[in-house]
Amino acid sequence: MKTKTPKESTTVTTKIVLPNDTNPHGNLFGGQLLGWMDVTAAITAQRHSRRVVVTASVNSVSFGSPIRESDVVTLEANISRAFNSSMEIIIDVYVENQVSGVRKKHNEAIYTFVAVDQNGGTITVPQLVPETEEEKERYDGALRRKQLSLILADKMKPEDATELKRLFLPDGE
Repeated sequence: MKTKTPKESTTVTTKIVLPNDTNPHGNLFGGQLLGWMDVTAAITAQRHSRRVVVTASVNSVSFGSPIRESDVVTLEANISRAFNSSMEIIIDVYVENQVSGVRKKHNEAIYTFVAVDQNGGTITVPQLVPETEEEKERYDGALRRKQLSLILADKMKPEDATELKRLFLPDGE
């Protein structure tokens, strides 16, 4: 199976926050943003795997300040690492004020998707080859996050978490 780079599956989605997307204070519903992130990340995972994908987990979401009605929201999703059948996708969210034109990073999220076949069984995905420094950092971080998740789910023994041991033990022992 051919390896791929993150840029081959990058997905960018831009939305304008409309009144029906907001709460009574004129702020974007958090659930609406989560939905936009899920769809954008799913497209990235599908582009990488060329398979149907399902959301396995939302590993991390951080919210900054409120996103207001009329703001322009841009979501940029990139695959950070591909494992056997799963893929970690990082979504960076930027908010642009329509009046000033100022664009700032608002938040980010980490989603995990699994590629499935026509019967719903998992299927192998192409491996990822990071190119930029940021891609390499995210690639390495994905393995640490996966090992921590497996330990917390009692599916991996802490002593087997090689990447985590490198962070916390001087000799990696």
